[in-house]
Parts: sequence; C-alpha cells; structure tokens
Amino acid sequence: MRIVIAKPGLDGHDRGAKVVARALRDGGHEVVYTGLRKTPEEIVRIVMDEDAAALGLSTLSGAHDVLVPAVCDGLREEGLSEVIVFAGGIIPSDERDSLHNQGVRAIFGPGARTSEILEFLEAASGRIESGEPVGVGENSGWRWR
Repeated sequence: MRIVIAKPGLDGHDRGAKVVARALRDGGHEVVYTGLRKTPEEIVRIVMDEDAAALGLSTLSGAHDVLVPAVCDGLREEGLSEVIVFAGGIIPSDERDSLHNQGVRAIFGPGARTSEILEFLEAASGRIESGEPVGVGENSGWRWR
C-alpha cells in the first residue's frame, strides 16, 4: 500500500511521524513523508500526485480540530473519497468522535505501538478486498477499535 505521512499546520515536531513512516516502510508499505508544515491543500495535492491509498496525519499543535477536517474535506472535493485516513498525536479523547465523523478511521495517541498501526492498515485492506468501503468519503461508519 502506498501511504502518505503528513504534518499539517505549524507543528514543528516530527519525530513520531518519522518513526511511524519508518515502521510502515519496514512493514512492507511504500511511504511518502511530506515533511513539516504542510497546508491541507498541499497534503491533498501530494496524496493525489502520489496516488496514495492511505494518509496518516500527525498533529501535536492542538489544531487538529481545524486541520484534519480541512484535509478530509479536500480529499472528498478532489474525488479521493476512497483514501483511508488515520491520525496520530495529541488528540484528546473527547475530541475524537468529531474526527471519526469526518471519515478518520483510526486515531493513535502517544504510546501507541507501531504494530497496532500496521494491524489497522491490514484490517482496512481486508475490508477493501471484501468490498467494504473504508475511505474518508465512504460513509461506512467503520473505525478501528
């Protein structure tokens, strides 16, 4: 699976994103890391240009409630509804439902194991293979755990 890992907004901390990108690569995925401080529009363009099947968004800045929905909306507007979106970083548990409602299929907080992210991607791939919708714009309601 080709996966884009992106850091939206002004957040300058990317250690976690790089660890996840490396783990996904070591797990057999093709990974494109965007680097720091990308706008939602830049992220959508990269997903489109790279023909990615999944997008991981890493946010620590507290702007997840604005940036993540903007990326999800951009993906849908560009006809990329089948892209699987997952997020990680500092996202309070009481704010996660709104991101799930935007089509984010999994949220991984501090201390999440990279093996869990790989398990999520395997489960999402299995659902796709069986014809179940899991993309950001496919109103399946499915979310990881």
